[in-house]
Amino acid sequence: MNARLHSALSLVLAFVVPLGACDNSSDAEPAQVWEVVGLEAPESALPDIAAKVIYVSNVNGNPPDKDGNGYISKVSLDGKMIAQKWVTGLDAPKGLAVSTGKLYVSDIDKLVEIDIKLGTIVARYEAKDAKFLNDVAADAQGNIFVSDMVTDTIWRLSGGKFEVWLKDAALINPNGLLVDGDNLIVASWGVMTDGFVTKVPGHVLKVSLTDKSIRAFGDGKPVGNLDGIEPYGVGNYIVTDWMAGLLFKIGPDGEAKVLMPLAPGSADLGYIAPEKLAIVPMMKDGKLIALKLD
Repeated sequence: MNARLHSALSLVLAFVVPLGACDNSSDAEPAQVWEVVGLEAPESALPDIAAKVIYVSNVNGNPPDKDGNGYISKVSLDGKMIAQKWVTGLDAPKGLAVSTGKLYVSDIDKLVEIDIKLGTIVARYEAKDAKFLNDVAADAQGNIFVSDMVTDTIWRLSGGKFEVWLKDAALINPNGLLVDGDNLIVASWGVMTDGFVTKVPGHVLKVSLTDKSIRAFGDGKPVGNLDGIEPYGVGNYIVTDWMAGLLFKIGPDGEAKVLMPLAPGSADLGYIAPEKLAIVPMMKDGKLIALKLD
């Protein structure tokens, strides 16, 4: 499995958005405000407005490899490097979430808990049989949700216990996660056929936090190999497509609009709502970019 994952991630694959998947009638194309270079396979960016920083996970190697090379960076909200290797000792860190003074990061088959004030790892929660833990999201009660992309599984840390919360092929290889009211919003990658290659790309899903029911957001038309997802105004989301290198706006009806072409490897974005800034890790290019949205 690891060899196939590594092989697929090493290729820059051509991808054509299915006809009818997107409405390309444009908002004004976002303008790049700043960039931070010199990062090492940055996968996720999480603005922490209270702390006035952006946390960035750096895989620094092959995403499935337990090589000890991974780390977390701290960047200022205006795009200045504060500490490139703020927290080290990780393998291939990906998704990030903050809750009650702790930063949670997925790391292949573990969820790592970091004390933000101390900048140290305080706990590692093992996810038995997990293959590729990816995004992380927190709810208002302090529960932490983590997607295992290749096993159609969502894990949950609650009350100190890390266990499978939902496993269902209807998750369509879940990647990005976002808690929005009573739902867990899932940006799906699409059903994988060989490594990360898909015949039918993914779309956005809603999972009820109450009864775990899964339904498509909108009509369920394929959109792309979706990665990060963030709220963007009432009923809208912005989403990245890792393989095609696109930034989408998804409307309340599920219709996808390309806001901007980026490059393959556009990964798990963050969003600074007051400034309408999308913060996008460009994983293959080793940089972080800030885009001003309309």
